[in-house]
Amino acid sequence: MKLIERYIFRRTTLMFFATLLPLLGIVWTTQALSNINLVTDSGQSIGAFMKLATLILPSVVPIILPFAFVIAVAQTLTAMNADSELTVLNAAGSSRMTIIRPVMYLGLALSVVSFAVDNFVEPYSRTAVRKMIATAHADMLSSVVQENTFRKITDGLYVQVAERRNGGILRGLFVADSRDPKFDLVYYAREGAIDERSSALVMKDGEVHRKIPDGNVSVIKFDSYAFDLTDLTQTAAHASIRAKDRDLPFLLNPDPADPQVKRNPQQFTAELHRRLTEWTFPAIFGLIALVVSGDARSHREARVHPLVTALLLAFLFRWLTFYASNSAEDSLYFIPVMYLLPIAATVICIRCLQGNKSLDIPMSLGERIGELRKTIVERLSGRSGTASGGTR
Repeated sequence: MKLIERYIFRRTTLMFFATLLPLLGIVWTTQALSNINLVTDSGQSIGAFMKLATLILPSVVPIILPFAFVIAVAQTLTAMNADSELTVLNAAGSSRMTIIRPVMYLGLALSVVSFAVDNFVEPYSRTAVRKMIATAHADMLSSVVQENTFRKITDGLYVQVAERRNGGILRGLFVADSRDPKFDLVYYAREGAIDERSSALVMKDGEVHRKIPDGNVSVIKFDSYAFDLTDLTQTAAHASIRAKDRDLPFLLNPDPADPQVKRNPQQFTAELHRRLTEWTFPAIFGLIALVVSGDARSHREARVHPLVTALLLAFLFRWLTFYASNSAEDSLYFIPVMYLLPIAATVICIRCLQGNKSLDIPMSLGERIGELRKTIVERLSGRSGTASGGTR
């Protein structure tokens, strides 16, 4: 690359990481905090939480990466235009390829990274997360029970313990089981413990109340009673591996005996084609940013900020691809659309770059949208004021 191309490449790369890291941090924190209840409820350590949060990270990279790139390119070129650097390049006789080449080099490199993360790193991390969550659910039966606190083990099953003693001894047990719609069971016991070998809650010196829908209650006292938890532990410990959790070799040749493949084979087909198309998005987003902000423009031109225009076009394109990939799980007719959208966007951007055309949102259109929004807000506020006045 020439000196000016290396300069553009370096500025774009720095802006890309300056945009990516905060976005990644926000999304990663949100995803990690959504699983904090699972970690705390199952009694996991802070190390387990950090491991879970780290494994979640690869799943957000392919989504955030293209948007960070389009922001970086649009902001870099807009800043260069504001500093008259693009004008100087044009006056010096430099072709548009001087600007396009470094941006596309970085875009293609990010597309390769996106392909690797989406098809190999993310499936591994997703599978590890599901197994970790399943293990936490299985361990929850023995570690979740806290003193003087009702704990939900599963839908319709709640446990409370008055006191926990050394050796796993539980004092003052209360178990409410309403999983069977025909009757409700309530267990009281002075003492109990969880038998890890038989996956049972062994209760001693207690009674069970059986209530049927007509209101009659029968009471049975017992010296020892084993509450079977086998189904709960087996179900909780089993990690369900879905289409998004599979790597590319499996999607290319799915196992016909896999339960998820039997249940919904079309989901695996749609996921395969999503993987084969979405990795190109960084390069496509780079083209969009180039079309919007890659030429020298006068500051006096009335147009919406190029960064806003580039983001709006990127969001529109991403929404269309999301809709196509989600619809492909129900109808195979949307699979060609998943390929047509990136191809059409690429062709349009290349034609615009070849013809020295740019995609702009005129300031007048932006003002009209703002006026329309203001009118709608005023009408809604007027209606709410009338309604509140009428209720008085």
